[in-house]
Amino acid sequence: MLKCWEFKKCGKDVTGDCPAYPSSGRICWLVAGTLCGGKVQGTFAQKMHNCMECDFYKAVNTKTA
Repeated sequence: MLKCWEFKKCGKDVTGDCPAYPSSGRICWLVAGTLCGGKVQGTFAQKMHNCMECDFYKAVNTKTA
């Protein structure tokens, strides 16, 4: 199953800088402080709107990734 860092090709799996890595790559929207678009996204409540617009979120939730 594809992980968010593989889908987005952000390189955070190599640097280990993202709190979603290594165990939350399929549910990154639930993890506070993830790095999307080069910016820290905050808590679930703060970032959920942005996540719902994300191609990875949409792919996972329609089971295409």
